[in-house]
Amino acid sequence: MNNPTQAMLRASLLVALALAVGLSGRSTPFAQQRMAPYRESLPKSTAKLDMVPVSGGQVTIGGKSVTVAPFYIAKTETPWEAFDAFQGSGEPSPPYDRTVFGPDAIARPSRSYLLPDLGWGHNGYPVINVSAENAEMFCRWLSSVTKKKYRLPTEAEWEMACRADKPANWKPTKAEADQAAWYKPNSKETTHPVGKKAANAWGIHDMLGNAGEWAKDLQGKPVLCGGTFQDELGLVSPFTRRYWSPEWQDSDPQMPKSRWWLSDGPFAGFRVVCEP
Repeated sequence: MNNPTQAMLRASLLVALALAVGLSGRSTPFAQQRMAPYRESLPKSTAKLDMVPVSGGQVTIGGKSVTVAPFYIAKTETPWEAFDAFQGSGEPSPPYDRTVFGPDAIARPSRSYLLPDLGWGHNGYPVINVSAENAEMFCRWLSSVTKKKYRLPTEAEWEMACRADKPANWKPTKAEADQAAWYKPNSKETTHPVGKKAANAWGIHDMLGNAGEWAKDLQGKPVLCGGTFQDELGLVSPFTRRYWSPEWQDSDPQMPKSRWWLSDGPFAGFRVVCEP
């Protein structure tokens, strides 16, 4: 005869599992786990992405209050070795491909006519010179190989993670910027390895400087968030936004211009978020 205590314990575990599956709609360990930091290992690569949980809340963007659901965000900007795993995972698209990608399509970037990292540094350095479309395709690829939902952050998510409980009107002082950001006074006009400056209160690095980061605005349009290694203190802020401009591809000799690379966008990088 079964031990009554063991039988009760078994029944309780089955009920808990059924509730977890019913509430989440998924039964994978990732869906069931609590919001805790985790490390994503990329396939056929030594690259890893450390992901930090953010509990969500309210953010005001352009005078509009936005509700942000819980999410994970990468601890650092996407480094080249992670992007290399994506770029080397299949055949690249034709160099002048102007196809409009479907919502689930995964395409890979054509070769850049310039050295994308500009010789500043590769492994450990943030991806730069990338278009928003290039960054989005990386997220689609990462989702396909991990079976998790990776994407670019919304600007509300990005700002929340950047401020990390700082007041809504907070901007860093010079002392705070010197400690946490690569910006014009200390960058020597280049990017630097990710994660070398102090993290914010939530353990996230380089959100105030180094490379700017692609996100989606309230209308779903690509927007580059945050200050960069080229900026003075006034632009090293959670509220700095930039939209693509033709000047970002002035020296691109391709006709039509590349949809993947920004010939004059050494300030443009990205980091990923993941939906729990």
